[in-house]
Amino acid sequence: MDHRLQRGLQQFNNHVGIKFQLYNSLFTSLPFHRIERTGIMLSLLLNNCEDGYKKGLSPVQILEDYFERHTPYTKEEERMDMLFRFVQYAERQVVLFDALEDAAFTEIYDMDGAGTLKNLEVEVIKQHQETAFEKKLEDFSVRLVLTAHPTQFYPGTVLGIINDLSKALVENNASLINMYLQQLGKTPFLKKTKPSPYDEAISLIWFLENVFYAACGKIVTSLQNHFYDALRKNNPLIEMGFWPGGDRDGNPQVNTEITLKVAAALRGSIIKCYYLDIRKIRRRLTFEGLENILAQLEKELYDNIFIPGKRTNLTSEHIIAELEKVKEILIYKHNSLFLPLVENLLNKVHVFGLHFASLDLRQDSQEHTKVLESIAAAGLILPADFATLGEEKKIERLLSIKDQLDPDQFDDVLVKDTIESIRAMKDIQSYNGEAGCNRYVISRCNSAYNVIEVFGLFTLSGWKKEEMNMDIVPLFETIDDLANAPDIMQTLYSNPVYRNHLAKRNNKQTIMLGFSDGTKDGGYLMANWSIYKVKKALTRISEKNDIAVVFFDGRGGPPARGGGKTHRFYASMGKEIANKEIQLTIQGQTVSSNFGTIESAQYNIEQLLNAGISNGLLVQQERTLENEEEALLKELAELSFASYNSLKNHPDFLIYLSHVSPLRFYAATNIGSRPAKRSGSGKLSLNDLRAIPFVGAWSQLKQNVTGYFGVGSAIQQLDQQGRLAEVKNMYKHSHFFKALMDNCEMSMQKCYFPLTRHLSKHPRFSELYNKIHEEFELSKKYLLMLSGKPELMADHPVEKLSIQMRERIVLPLTTIQQYAITKAGEMEEQMIQVPLKTTYEKLAMRCSFGIINAGRNSA
Repeated sequence: MDHRLQRGLQQFNNHVGIKFQLYNSLFTSLPFHRIERTGIMLSLLLNNCEDGYKKGLSPVQILEDYFERHTPYTKEEERMDMLFRFVQYAERQVVLFDALEDAAFTEIYDMDGAGTLKNLEVEVIKQHQETAFEKKLEDFSVRLVLTAHPTQFYPGTVLGIINDLSKALVENNASLINMYLQQLGKTPFLKKTKPSPYDEAISLIWFLENVFYAACGKIVTSLQNHFYDALRKNNPLIEMGFWPGGDRDGNPQVNTEITLKVAAALRGSIIKCYYLDIRKIRRRLTFEGLENILAQLEKELYDNIFIPGKRTNLTSEHIIAELEKVKEILIYKHNSLFLPLVENLLNKVHVFGLHFASLDLRQDSQEHTKVLESIAAAGLILPADFATLGEEKKIERLLSIKDQLDPDQFDDVLVKDTIESIRAMKDIQSYNGEAGCNRYVISRCNSAYNVIEVFGLFTLSGWKKEEMNMDIVPLFETIDDLANAPDIMQTLYSNPVYRNHLAKRNNKQTIMLGFSDGTKDGGYLMANWSIYKVKKALTRISEKNDIAVVFFDGRGGPPARGGGKTHRFYASMGKEIANKEIQLTIQGQTVSSNFGTIESAQYNIEQLLNAGISNGLLVQQERTLENEEEALLKELAELSFASYNSLKNHPDFLIYLSHVSPLRFYAATNIGSRPAKRSGSGKLSLNDLRAIPFVGAWSQLKQNVTGYFGVGSAIQQLDQQGRLAEVKNMYKHSHFFKALMDNCEMSMQKCYFPLTRHLSKHPRFSELYNKIHEEFELSKKYLLMLSGKPELMADHPVEKLSIQMRERIVLPLTTIQQYAITKAGEMEEQMIQVPLKTTYEKLAMRCSFGIINAGRNSA
C-alpha cells in the first residue's frame, strides 16, 4: 500500500473509527425509553447475528434464539417493542458515523492531491500547457443537476443535525455534541405524510444556499487567481440544474403552480445569499466613493426578498455592473484593499445569476401523445383524425402550427397543465433570466416524433419558432432506445425546421442518457456498454451534421445506477466522445453524502472538473477503447446480457423480489412525492417499476444484483475459450474497463449473502437465490483474478473500511428487517390479517431508513 493510501487509512481510523467508539457511549444518555439497556442489548444482538450467520442460522432463528437467551419477553408485542427501539438506536448510530466522516473529510482526503484543481494547476504549469488550459476554460463546464428522486431517507431536520454535529465534532466540543445527540434522540426519522414537490425543492435549496454557493465560489475564485482572463469569457465553468418542481414524469403532484413557486423560491434564495454577502462587504469597504453604490445595491436586494409581493426588474447584469464599479474604485483609489471579497461575490453572480439553478421541465413522451390526441379530439387546430396519421404526417402537421391554444378551453387536467407549464417557462425566464428555465426533457423518448411533439406543444402554447430560446432534450434509457438513438437524432438533424431551431441554439444539442433504467433493463455491463456505444455514435453523427452534442448523464447514487466513482469514467473518455461539458444528475442521497459539506462538495466538484479538463489536455487519449478492446467488451456485454436476461425472465423474478425484500414497503417510507411505479395499476410490472425502488430493494437485501450480475458468467465463458488473458490485458490498459470493474467491486463489497442463506432451501425461491449467489461468487472470483488482489476494493482501503464499519452497524437492522418480512409473509400465506401483521410490515419498512442511510449510495 502506498504512503498516501496508508496515511488516509490511518487518519480514518483516528478520526472516525476510534471516535465512533468514544462518542457511541454517549448514546446511553439519549432520551429514549429504557435507553441505557437498549445500547447493551443491541450490542448483544450484533454478536448474536455475527455468530449466528457463521453457523448458518436464518434471521428468524437468530432473533428467536436471542429472545430466549437474553430477554424475559415471551409476548410478540414486547419483542416488537424492543426491536423498534433497536431500530431507533441503530439509526442514530448511522447518523453519528455520517457526521464523523463529514467532520474528518479534510483529514482523510488530500484537498490539494490527485484529482484536485491545485494538482491540475501544478501539472499544467509543469507541462507548459497554460495557453491550452486557458482555451479549454473558455467553453468547458460542469453542470450538476439536483433531482427530487426519492433516495434521501434522512428528513431535512436530521440533515441539519448532521451538519451541526459535524461542526461540533471538528471543534471537539463535547457539550454541543452531547446536546445534538439528545436532539437527535427526540427527532423523528419517519414522516407521517409524503413531502410535496415544493417541500423537496426547499430541502435541496438548503444545500444550494449552505454548500454549493460557497463551494462553487471558492473553486472559481481559486482558478481565477491563476488564470484570470480565461474565466472572464462569459463561461461560468460550474452550472447548477434543478428538477424538483419541474419534473412531472410519473408525479401527478407537480403542476404549473408548483413550478412557478419553486422558480420564485430559487430566485429569492440566491438574492438572499447576495444580500448577506453585500452586508459583510459593507462592513469592510467603509471607504470614500463606495458607500452609496453598496447601500443602493443592498436596498435593491432587500426589496426583492423582504417586501411581500415586490419583485423588481433586478437582473444579474445590473448586480455585476455595480460590483464592477466597486472593484474599479477599490483598485484605483484604495490600493485593492479587500478586493478578494468583491471578486468572490462577482464570481458567484457569474455562476448563479438570479436563477441559482436552472429549473428543467420533464415529462413522459406518452403523456405528450395523450395531450395532442386530446387536442385533436376537441377539434382544435389539429385535424380530428390526427391520432390515426402516420408519424411523418404527424410531424409535418405539428411543424406547420401557427395558432396557439388557450388552456382554459380544456377541462382535462393533463392538457391544461401541459400548456400552462410550457407558457410558465417564459414567465420564469422574464424574472430569473433565460438560464432560469430553458430545457424540456422528454422521458422514454423512442422516436423523432416524440421530440417534434414537444416542439409542436411549444408553438401551441404561444412560443414563436423564431423566439424559442429553449432546448428540447430527449432522454434515452432502455437498451432498445439507446440502440435507436443515433437514427432518431439523424432524422431530427435532417429536418429543416428542427435544424433551424438548433441554429438559433448555437448548433448545440443536449441528449440525456439514463443509466438507471438501462441497468434495470439490460444489466450492469450491457447498460454501460450501450451508453458508451451510443455516445460514440451520437458524437460521430452530430459532428457530421456540424452539431455540438452535449451528453447529460442521468446517474443515480449506486454503481448500478451510474454512480460510484463517476469522475473516473469522464477521465477515461477518448476524443471520439464529445466532452466539452460534463452534465449529470445528483440524486437524493448522493447530494448529502458527496456534497453535504462545503469541503466534500468542493473536493468532488474539483474531481469532475479535473477529469474533464485534463482529458485531452494533459492526458492524450485518442480513444476510450482500442478496436480489439471494443470488440472484447461488446462480447462481454452480450454474454452478460444473456445471463441477466435468464434471471430477469424467470417467472418468479419479481415475485422473489417483492416477497423477500422490502420493495412493497417503499411507498410507505414517505421519502418522496413521486410514486414508486409509473403506472397506477396494482399489478407489479418491471416496465412500470421505477429503477430506484428496484435497485434499493436489492441493496437492502444485500444481494445488489444490478451491480454485478452477468459479469462473472461473461468472463467465465471467455476463460473457457482460453481468452482470459485478453480480459486481463484490457483491465490493465483500459481506464474505462478498470473503472467499470472498480464500481462492480464496490457493489459486491456491500453484499452479504449469509443474511438470506435460508432461501437456498426455500421451496419456491431456492432456484433464484442459488442462481444469484453462484453468480456473485463467480464474479468475485474473476474480479480478484483480474486485479491480482486477495480481496475486493483492495485499491481503495478507506472506502472499504468505511463500508465494513457501516455494514456492521446495520447488521442487526438487516436481520430485523428479514425477520419482519418473513413473519409478515408467513401470516399472509396463512391469510391471517391481524394487527401484528401490520406491525411486522411497519417494522420492515422502518429498518429501511438505517440500512439505506448507512449505504450512502445504495438507492
